[in-house]
Amino acid sequence: MTKFRLNHLLSGPDLLDPSPLPTTGPSYLSSPLPPRAGGRARIMPRIMPQRQVPEPIEPSTRVHLQSLVSRLAAEHPGMLEAKPSHTEGRSTAGLYALAGVPTLNIQARDDKQLAREIAHAHPADNSLHVWLSGPDARKVIEARWGQRFPLSFVNSGWTMVYAPRTDAEMAVVERIVKAGVAWVTGVEI
Repeated sequence: MTKFRLNHLLSGPDLLDPSPLPTTGPSYLSSPLPPRAGGRARIMPRIMPQRQVPEPIEPSTRVHLQSLVSRLAAEHPGMLEAKPSHTEGRSTAGLYALAGVPTLNIQARDDKQLAREIAHAHPADNSLHVWLSGPDARKVIEARWGQRFPLSFVNSGWTMVYAPRTDAEMAVVERIVKAGVAWVTGVEI
């Protein structure tokens, strides 16, 4: 863990600061995100794994969240697949772009850390990690829906998204995940 702590110190400690992320470039969150009600989630006091303190969640919201990866993969079988998340130690389902997608983002094609993974949800706290374009990651952070990932050697668009607590918040989180799909695959769904 010392290597992770050192990397975290070198990458800058303020993960809530969106200024390292670009303001221009591809963006798939076309309309503004509403500010997250109640502000930011509280984060566990450790670097890895990056988790929030669990908050109450409506049962229907949790079902929707935990089925989102498999549902999107089933709705887009020629472009997406659900398989164990390698960034999460294969402990939850990850949403991946298929390698043969002709519009696959060159960054996703070449990135060895994320390996075409778009998103995964954490069953313990209902937060997510989503690979977004720099401008979209910035929008998520500015609207208090998430924060940057603490390790500088992982793509800067890899963003922690706070857990939705209601069905209305789940709609926002699904928009964010779909923006990640568009960034990685080049196809808006």
